[in-house]
Amino acid sequence: MSSRTVTQESSLNKKLRPVYTFSKGVFKAAGGTVLGITMIASSIVAGGLVGLAISFRNLPDVRVLRSYVPSETSYIYDIKGRLLTSLHGEANRELVRLEEISPELKRAVIAIEDSSFYEHQGINPYSIGRAIRANYEQGAVREGASTLTMQLVKNLFLTRERTVTRKLAEAILAVRVEQVFSKEEILEMYLNNIYWGHNNYGVQTAAETYFNKDASELNLAEAAMMAGLIQAPEQYSPFLNYPATKRRQALVLNRMAAIGWITAEEAEAAKKAPLLVGQPTAWRASKLPFITEAVVTELEERFGRDRVLQGGMRVQTTVDLEFQKMAEESVRESHRLLKSWGLKADQIALAAVDPRTHFVKALVGGISHDKSQFNRAIQSRRQPGSAFKPFAYYVAFESGKYTPFSTIDDSPVRYRVPSGYYSPQNYGGKKDFKGEISLRTALIQSRNIPAVKIGKSVGLDRIIEICKALSIKSPLQPVISLPLGSIGVTPLEMAGAYATFASNGWHSEPTIILQIADSRGNILLENQPNPQQILDPWATANLTTVLKGVIEEGTGRNAAIGRPAAGKTGTTSSERDVWFVGYVPQLATAVWIGNDDYRSLGEGVTGGTHAAPVWRSFMSKALKDEPVRYFPAASQFPRP
Repeated sequence: MSSRTVTQESSLNKKLRPVYTFSKGVFKAAGGTVLGITMIASSIVAGGLVGLAISFRNLPDVRVLRSYVPSETSYIYDIKGRLLTSLHGEANRELVRLEEISPELKRAVIAIEDSSFYEHQGINPYSIGRAIRANYEQGAVREGASTLTMQLVKNLFLTRERTVTRKLAEAILAVRVEQVFSKEEILEMYLNNIYWGHNNYGVQTAAETYFNKDASELNLAEAAMMAGLIQAPEQYSPFLNYPATKRRQALVLNRMAAIGWITAEEAEAAKKAPLLVGQPTAWRASKLPFITEAVVTELEERFGRDRVLQGGMRVQTTVDLEFQKMAEESVRESHRLLKSWGLKADQIALAAVDPRTHFVKALVGGISHDKSQFNRAIQSRRQPGSAFKPFAYYVAFESGKYTPFSTIDDSPVRYRVPSGYYSPQNYGGKKDFKGEISLRTALIQSRNIPAVKIGKSVGLDRIIEICKALSIKSPLQPVISLPLGSIGVTPLEMAGAYATFASNGWHSEPTIILQIADSRGNILLENQPNPQQILDPWATANLTTVLKGVIEEGTGRNAAIGRPAAGKTGTTSSERDVWFVGYVPQLATAVWIGNDDYRSLGEGVTGGTHAAPVWRSFMSKALKDEPVRYFPAASQFPRP
């Protein structure tokens, strides 16, 4: 590209005069061109036409915008579609189509930023002429002449340095963009990409922040205020300087009236209208932090952190907002009550799963998320104690060798282990033995020695195999004490496994995510229930019958809720952890109580006396509007 002549100016005070055009006519200006002066002057500053030509060759191909997807905010919703939180990096953005943006806003933006937008081809020679003179007089780049298209390419392709070289590149790219894209496409990209203040990129999140409404709903007064923000979003922010906001709004309205896009009366009415501004939403706290943090952990494991923060995901969880709040309040109420009883417990965790779908319905990771963000419902592996025994008893029933009325000798036993010998004890101590008792009685009374003997008889590896099938992912070792719950698991693992008992052996992978879609509605993940019968129905029905007896006449009597329910207490050595895990056909719930530093909860504290009442309190509220349902009888199924 070359220039034929350049008009010389005799004085700084003289106006810039027309000059001959560049060759090939790409940048011709009718009636003589000011753009020619701009480009020649820019090339001189940049180091000559050769360097300029090299720069042109290295400019990006604007056609990449055809497939360009800007970073976009991801959103997490409850099962009813209520927003729980948003996830993003620096850019809080939600893409919208041009037709979903208020006509008032489109007019206001064009009026104040580029009123010739629909007439030019990417650059405005007359604006450039004014800018050249101002910058020449100042001796530096002080005034721009950017069209909307130039602003767009600056944001997407170029640095923000104020140099003549960059301004020239901006102009060239703008012309290229106008050759490839329609005005409507350019305006849509512009409104979705520019910065509106307070970490809002794009018009939709800005409208939500400033006015708590969609971009399509903005009226004239609001649109003029929004358009006024573009030049200096924080300087004109209504959150920081409302008078400055109103002055800038008036300037936009005056401009719209001056070019005939609104009447003077409309402008004055909009100026007088109060701006009912909202509040910044970019960094708002989650409504259910225990839930959303669990979701984010799974999302990042599956998709990676960058895609979660920038990919515009729409994540629907399995949790109902009000149900989770009820669970959290139930835990807090129970904690206050237990403290009044003198219990030395800092934390309670709760996990609830729907047996019909294996959807997670509640996760309470502790007493207060504000004080501790550690989610004990999914992150803390604690010994479940006797709440683990049902897995061993299920395997016994499944084997076909045992029924609930088979007998076992509750008497002293000693096993050789790598460290020497192991002799299990019942809760009552060295003299607490019952002799020959039924398996039903042994589990209802939570006898330890029979559970260890059962485990040894049916095979510890088989118990572990069943636990893995029930989605218990915590590492389990085939140690003699395994049936007594000597290996740590999470409350959610226990709730999910017991949910399969509640469904009489039908199992799906427990999930807290129902569906993930992108911002255009394309489904990325669908977790519809896909239950498989993984447990023997006869064995499971027998186990449930026995676990009903735990609540009706055994160690779990404090869990009675006035309807058929099954469950098991758990208490570990030195009273460091107490549990109650139980279920009805519609809901399985695990409750854990303990201290993060493994301090004892106090002498005499058990799952039956302390965890069972917490379970009862929650389940009574959770099932308030649920009909009473019954478990199937073992007689309905063939014995293995």
